[in-house]
Amino acid sequence: MMRASSKRPPQRSCIACRQVKEKRDLIRLVSTENGIAEIDVFGKKPGRGAYLCPTRTCWESALRKNRLDYALRTKLRDDNRQTLREYIHNLEGS
Repeated sequence: MMRASSKRPPQRSCIACRQVKEKRDLIRLVSTENGIAEIDVFGKKPGRGAYLCPTRTCWESALRKNRLDYALRTKLRDDNRQTLREYIHNLEGS
C-alpha cells in the first residue's frame, strides 16, 4: 500500500521582513561570479542566494539597509541596485 507524500513545501525567509514563506512565494536573487545580483526566476542558478517578498517595501528595505549586500556577501554597484529597483517597480505595476 502506497502512502501519500506528506512532504511539506520548502520554506525560506525574506531577508527584509524576516517572514517565513513558501519558497515559491518569494523571489530569489543570486550573486554571480562577477558580484552582480540577478533575479533567479526558476530558482536554479548556481551561486549564493537570498530571498525577498514580491513587495516594494521589502525590496527598498533590503537595498537601503544593505541587507542584500550582506546576504549575498557582495557589494552591489549603483547600476545593479537601480536595475533591481526597476524590476520590482515593473512587477508591482503589472
